[in-house]
Amino acid sequence: MTLVVLYRDDDLVVVAKPSGLLVHRGWGDDDVVAMTLARDLVGRPVHPVHRLDRGTSGALVFALGADGARGLGAAFAAGAVDKRYLALVRGVTPEAGVVDHPIPRPEDGPRVPAVTAYARLGVFERFSLVEARPQTGRLHQVRRHLKHISHPVVGDVSYGKGDVNRLFRARFGLRRLALHAARLAFDHPRTGARVSVVAPVPEDLLGPLAAMGLVASVPAAAL
Repeated sequence: MTLVVLYRDDDLVVVAKPSGLLVHRGWGDDDVVAMTLARDLVGRPVHPVHRLDRGTSGALVFALGADGARGLGAAFAAGAVDKRYLALVRGVTPEAGVVDHPIPRPEDGPRVPAVTAYARLGVFERFSLVEARPQTGRLHQVRRHLKHISHPVVGDVSYGKGDVNRLFRARFGLRRLALHAARLAFDHPRTGARVSVVAPVPEDLLGPLAAMGLVASVPAAAL
């Protein structure tokens, strides 16, 4: 797997992570992970400051020094980062809504407050393309919250439906989690300037969306 640099300066780098790639080996024993690929790409050590699930593609930030890692990590923890995800989900969702439902921060930890806003972008048969905006950062938050309102993400083997996942593999060639981290915006940890980065939807998700006639519903910047 390869990474594409979306943004880089002296303090941080934002890459486009493909679906199927772990962020670092602390979450598995894979030989290839995003952290080492990013290190080799920029030629210096990198520090992960947030996570994307293995199956989720999209914008992933690494700090290039300890100070930047502390600043960015604090911003993510405080909910000061604007995160926008695209998700294909089962069912026709309301036009917009907010999910306010506690979930565990670690897998076996106590439930803590978690909030995700969402908006429906398009509909294909009995499925919806939505933009999800998590306001907190909990484990599998977007996936859990969409499942909580009975609209699980297509391709989700943990929170979704096996028959739906098999249908989309057979009908549209969708062999991944239909969740993409399309946009990140945050204050630069050193300069304070606003940084906004968009990750284009990769072909392994864009192709199936095109086959469903949903590309017109994808924000133009993510194309």
